[in-house]
Amino acid sequence: MEAIFELLFNELRRSTRASEPNCREVAARLATEVMRICEQSQRIQNLGDVEVWAVKLARHRLQQCLHYYYLRATAARLDLHSTLSAIVYRYITPSRTSPAYQRRLTLIEDFLQGFYVEALTAFRREGAICETAPISPTYTPTTLLELAEFLSFTERYAKRRIPITSKSRQQLIVLRAQAFVQQQPPETLIDMEQVADSGGSESPSQKMDEALLRQVGEMMLVQEQGINQQAQLRQSVITELINYLEEHQQQDCVEYFVLRLSDSNTKEIETIMNLTPRQRDYLQQRFKYHLIRFALLHRWELVHEWLEAELDKNLGLTPQQWETFVARLDSQQVTLLELKREKLSDLEIAQRLGWTVTQTQKQWFKLLEQAWDIRNFLP
Repeated sequence: MEAIFELLFNELRRSTRASEPNCREVAARLATEVMRICEQSQRIQNLGDVEVWAVKLARHRLQQCLHYYYLRATAARLDLHSTLSAIVYRYITPSRTSPAYQRRLTLIEDFLQGFYVEALTAFRREGAICETAPISPTYTPTTLLELAEFLSFTERYAKRRIPITSKSRQQLIVLRAQAFVQQQPPETLIDMEQVADSGGSESPSQKMDEALLRQVGEMMLVQEQGINQQAQLRQSVITELINYLEEHQQQDCVEYFVLRLSDSNTKEIETIMNLTPRQRDYLQQRFKYHLIRFALLHRWELVHEWLEAELDKNLGLTPQQWETFVARLDSQQVTLLELKREKLSDLEIAQRLGWTVTQTQKQWFKLLEQAWDIRNFLP
């Protein structure tokens, strides 16, 4: 226990600007969690070498915490929100299929708002067992490091594998999402803040504490003002891509994409989607085709802005790569590039070059594809 604590404490002191007492408290809670897992996990006990596993778990917890710490408060919240939204997307469906997309997003927001309350309650409960830095029943993160600690806990809590049968397990957040959908009356959307303010007659186990909900709402809900631009762009790309796939009747590609976002491995994807390896490989190739079309044609400006590879930044190429790229273009392609820099529409460019709009789009697709290859494969 002492060695794990020292490892975590020293790394937090070295890698963050948090105060020494703050690092000490967070390290103590992480160390307590790591040791509890090592003691209770029959698999780790059977494998032996518990100290090695404890160090691995400690470093994993540390990296998760630092991931959210480095993102800073607003972007960290949005990053977690995007991750959890992607996991539950395929499980939360409106009672009617049309118009499904926007109503599904609303349901997901309502569900996650309640899930954050549950996660904070679990965080308080499990953190209370730490002898040196126990968490009180009314604890709320106040520093950036404490927020990062809570966000990383929430991600792990959501992804906990819960036994369903003797041979199958499911992520906790998926089970909660399925239960949430079953509880929804037809054509009814739940507003968690209205529930908290209504003063209804729910039993104590069902009623949400208004102050708790407000704290979590302030901490977790994504507001436009002050949102980190990169994190906002990431969510826009995810949303737009899912919308694009649905518009092209590629629902299985949506499910595949969502599972990839939730870090599901190949075997899990095949099991969840009931696919053979051959079918999964075919679906993967089809998804790749649509992804390329989306990134280099349908919404190329959004994707390149997210990648910080806009046209005014030479498509993200280094000066040497840009020289290589331009040298490979013919005269018409160079003109196309210049006209794109002038922000002319595809119709105006087509008229200037004597092409159809479709030909213009195809030529621009090829140009972006070349830049993509150079950016990713040339030094």
